Amino acid sequence: MSKDTRSVTVGIDGSRASLDAADWAAREAERRHLALRLLHAGDEPPAPARPPDGEPTRTILDRAAVQLSYAHPALDIIARRTDTPAVPALLAAAAESETVVLSSRGFSGYSGFVGFLAGSVALAVAAGAERPVVLVREGELPEDERMPVDENTSPAQAPYLPVALGLDLARPADDLIGYAFDAAAVRRAPLHVVPAWTPPPLLRDYVTGVRPPGDAAGQEDDMWRSLGAILQPWRHKYPETEVVERVLYGHAGHHLLKASTRAGLLVIGRRTSVGSGLGRAAHSVIHHSTCPVAVIPHD
Repeated sequence: MSKDTRSVTVGIDGSRASLDAADWAAREAERRHLALRLLHAGDEPPAPARPPDGEPTRTILDRAAVQLSYAHPALDIIARRTDTPAVPALLAAAAESETVVLSSRGFSGYSGFVGFLAGSVALAVAAGAERPVVLVREGELPEDERMPVDENTSPAQAPYLPVALGLDLARPADDLIGYAFDAAAVRRAPLHVVPAWTPPPLLRDYVTGVRPPGDAAGQEDDMWRSLGAILQPWRHKYPETEVVERVLYGHAGHHLLKASTRAGLLVIGRRTSVGSGLGRAAHSVIHHSTCPVAVIPHD
């Protein structure tokens, strides 16, 4: 594969889940005017006997490419198989793509991904890829990323659901914020920014029983000012994108999961420093989100 990042790569193992991820990847490639690369890693499963009518037996990649070409006739689709095991093959592909797309439920069964527990390939790639990784739940349909419509309106004409961005105000990253704004812009969707924080514990004077005023309120005001300053240049760069800001109390993972129920895409970050990997909130989101999750590596 040439080092051309103008593509979206999707991991294919023949399962229904990976085909759902491939269809999402095809739609994303179309939105971004990119090529779609299908990658099957590991050993090819045994081919079934040749049908009586003499039609050639199709491989996993052949079947996926044919299905996707019918559904997306204008899309440039490139299929590739490698004997390299799944995780290193997908990590290498990530370095040569704008985005890698996988099923969030992992790969298992008869394909080259045999031996991995459900979700382990997806988690390993999301934790180690050099570029964004999008994890798509099994059963994801095109209409799931759009607003509900009445029976007289085609789902394909419905507006997109919001893109939700999980933002750590203490460590804002341009790669993360830029991906979220761009994802919202190509969909003409609103961007919901979801920073969460845990207020300080209630401080109490055990003599008078009075809590010193202003501690939590002052921190919240600081967070609103910080959020406004962080987003201001991005609002200027993407003036047509509606931005909804919220500062929420509590654990980030909880609020991100709530946001996923009202979003078409959830965007979260992953620090690339040695030993960072996926944090607890990211693990929770990946396992339980009701919409696709984009994991964006950043410093």
